[in-house]
This record gives sequence, C-alpha cells and structure tokens, in this order.
Amino acid sequence: MEEISWNDFMKVELRVGRIVSAEVFKEARKPAYRLQVDFGPELGVRKSSAQITTLYQPEALVGRLVVAVVNFPKKQIGPLMSECLVTGFHNADGDVALCVPDKDVPLGTRLL
Repeated sequence: MEEISWNDFMKVELRVGRIVSAEVFKEARKPAYRLQVDFGPELGVRKSSAQITTLYQPEALVGRLVVAVVNFPKKQIGPLMSECLVTGFHNADGDVALCVPDKDVPLGTRLL
C-alpha cells in the first residue's frame, strides 16, 4: 500500500450530505440512481450517480446522511453531470454499501 502525506489527505474534501432526491437513472449503462445531495448552505445541493440499486430502494434513500467527495471535477455520466462522488464499500457479493456517519452531524461537515 502506498503511503500518502497528511497534506495529500487534506486535499480530499469528504463532506456529509443528506440525500434529498433519489430516482432510477434509466440512461445509465449499469443500474444506478440519480441522487441530489444537500451539503448545507456553503456547498448547496449537488447531483451524483450511484450504483447502489442492489442494497437500496430510492424512497429509502431520501433523508439519509452520506459521505461524499465534493472537490473532484464534474463528470459527465450519460445525460447527468455528476458534481460529487458518494462513497461506499463493496460487500462480499460486490454490492455497494454506503459510507455513512453513525450520528447526526451538520450538513457540510468535513471528515477529518
């Protein structure tokens, strides 16, 4: 495993957001949801695509806190311009489980 410096880690803006909208992303090549995530007044609402359809239903995602990278460049994913990367972990079956805080924290809080 390659080591990184503290400065390298600090370049990555991992922030807490709340999913305010989740719908099936019909145009995606692989099954995915189109998400809108609210990161609070400083960062606002950002769009993302997430391949989490096996473990989550769209209606169950709304209101959930997630951790996302908010300082990647925007990325075109089909007709969607993704503005953040929602993080997760692959389980034993290869499905993505969301990376989430276990307590309520203010939107936009940075992971340190």
